[in-house]
Amino acid sequence: MRTRSLRFRLTIWYTAVLTAGLALFGTLLWLSLRHELNADLERDLDGRAARFESFFRSESAEPGTHVSEELQEFCQALPPGSYINVRGSRGFTFRYPAGSPAQSGFRVLDRKFSANGEEFDLEVGAPLADITRFLDLLRLLLWSLIPVVIALGCIGGAWLSGRALKPVQDVTNAALAISIENLSGRLPVPATGDEIASLAAVLNSMLARLEAAVTTLSQFAGDASHELRTPLAVIRTTAELALRRERAPEAYRTALQEIASESERMTQLIEDLLVLARSDAGAVDMPRAAVDVREALAEVGEEMASLAKAAGIRVTTALGDRPVIISANRQALHRLFMLLLDNALKYSRAGGEVILSVTRGEGLISASVQDFGEGIGEADLPHIFKRFYQADQSRSVGGHGLGLSLAETIAQAHGAEIDVRSTLGKGTIFRVVFHERDAHTPTPTAVSKMAAKTEALAGL
Repeated sequence: MRTRSLRFRLTIWYTAVLTAGLALFGTLLWLSLRHELNADLERDLDGRAARFESFFRSESAEPGTHVSEELQEFCQALPPGSYINVRGSRGFTFRYPAGSPAQSGFRVLDRKFSANGEEFDLEVGAPLADITRFLDLLRLLLWSLIPVVIALGCIGGAWLSGRALKPVQDVTNAALAISIENLSGRLPVPATGDEIASLAAVLNSMLARLEAAVTTLSQFAGDASHELRTPLAVIRTTAELALRRERAPEAYRTALQEIASESERMTQLIEDLLVLARSDAGAVDMPRAAVDVREALAEVGEEMASLAKAAGIRVTTALGDRPVIISANRQALHRLFMLLLDNALKYSRAGGEVILSVTRGEGLISASVQDFGEGIGEADLPHIFKRFYQADQSRSVGGHGLGLSLAETIAQAHGAEIDVRSTLGKGTIFRVVFHERDAHTPTPTAVSKMAAKTEALAGL
């Protein structure tokens, strides 16, 4: 047994408590018995003295009676070892047993009484040998049995602690077998319903979350590697072909344009991955201020108007005429709507329409981007916000499958909810629901920015 093991410490504590309890019990038992035995002896001596006094008065009141002889007969009826000594103020004396003074092993009771006009001093004693012998025997039994009980308690405590801690050892052994390569393993949960069972269940839940996180991370790394491999391969192949032999300036210009295009695509992918990684680590800094959702949607619509016109798609707005204020990071909100509108344009048919709208109700702001394009199948809807997910090749019209994941990340960073409803062949509507705020109440971040700007202006 290890000296620092929990089982050893439990056994030591159990033994210490048991020893203290038995010692206290034995001491209190011995003291209480001694007190009771002495109290019984005191009451017995008091009763003897009362009977002797009553007998002495009755005998001394009769004339011609030999009081000493009567007292001698009375004392012979007392328990063995009794001691009586009477001294009168007029010289009367009586001692039983005759000529035997009280010894140190006696308990003596002193009292005074009067009879026939004379004062008497009475001493009544009894031996303590029986009490002392009983107490000595009890002490011997306690000193002999308590160590035996403690030893048995140690053995029983070690056995009980081993039984109680066996589930902990089982959990420890199972935990040692779980590694990064084997996160599917789980800890045994004892069917006891106690704290250990609760701990094992919580640890299993944690392991399940870790397994899901590692699986997602592994898949994310694999998908990112796959997405980065294609533009890198294109860049390398284009450069190698251009350097293989002398070419015309126009051929070099074409090769460089292709390399620049693929580099731009790879740069955008890396930036998106960086945003997602920072979001997962909680390191995304999004200072907020009062933002009008209508203005943000209108700006995005204007920026994408040329692209929509080139694709033969109309972008219409239903934004109302009243400000709709939320607390948000303007750049992040702009990118959120840009991602949703870009997604709607990609999957809309030529000659189709995309509607940008804002509604308000019960303290909530709903910003919607609706298209009437291909739509999304029910089987794909639960997965479209996953990173690198693309429903099928027919819907893969560029991009790398991170747009909607980024949109969801931005929405969650603003405490908003994003949902989607879609019907194949009829179109899709994305809705982002924010909490409304007072347009005249600046956020703490906005206040700090205003103060910094004031200081900067004051220094000019």
